Amino acid sequence: MVTLDYLLAFIDEDAPYGDITTESVIGSGSCQGALVARQDGTIAGLEEASMLFSHFGIDVIPQVSDGMDVSSGSRVALLKGPAAGMLLVERTALNIIGRMSGIATRTRKIRAILSSHKVRCRIASTRKTAPGLRLLDKKAVVLGGGERHRLGLSDGVLIKDNHLAFQSIEEAIGKAKRSNPYQKIEIEVESPEEALRAAKAGADILLLDNMRPAKIRDTILVLDEEEIRAGVLIEVSGGIHEGNILQYAISGVDVISMGSLTHSVENFDIGLDIIPSEK
Repeated sequence: MVTLDYLLAFIDEDAPYGDITTESVIGSGSCQGALVARQDGTIAGLEEASMLFSHFGIDVIPQVSDGMDVSSGSRVALLKGPAAGMLLVERTALNIIGRMSGIATRTRKIRAILSSHKVRCRIASTRKTAPGLRLLDKKAVVLGGGERHRLGLSDGVLIKDNHLAFQSIEEAIGKAKRSNPYQKIEIEVESPEEALRAAKAGADILLLDNMRPAKIRDTILVLDEEEIRAGVLIEVSGGIHEGNILQYAISGVDVISMGSLTHSVENFDIGLDIIPSEK
């Protein structure tokens, strides 16, 4: 959960000793303002920005809600209050909305690609998020229509290749199941043979990592032939983006996880237009 203290740390980073420019030239006047979208997309981060503005005495009147699509030029929120507080929060709020809306917009676009081809598999984020911003990045994916996957290492069991450097697939799954009897066990596999071994050892989720589409089909076929596919969730990941996602949206794939949702964000263009009301 995103807390006010979490968000105020961003203000402390930007203005550890106050906003010396505004304090010098603006004083105690008040003003009105509007957050305005400069492009089409999906809005996210308005709730967090509103928390910050409100903390510094700014009245926020949202014109849309997080997760809604907006068009360029539309007003996202109206603001009224102390000019000093509005200018102090301005860049941090715009950065939050810009990054989160960029993630939500990309996620929504990819969901639309899948929906237009009647593909039912889900898309999810990964842990490839900006340090310190994971809560916001993951929330933005959800607002765009995706799933957050694990929030962090404490959230779920995912046995990866570096874990398997110390032991076999069967040993790792056995240890994980004994230590975490109430958790689903996910394991990263790189071939149809590894997938079959993992499924037979009791894995709940198979992460087909960096497999080409043809090998993914082969893996699903092997599991079907061994009659072990039922009850095992199939996730694919590795180098997937909006340009090639349909190649990986294969029948039998349940989840496509994409680091590109968060690790290379295209910032959403949003601005704050201020109208002085007192001089």
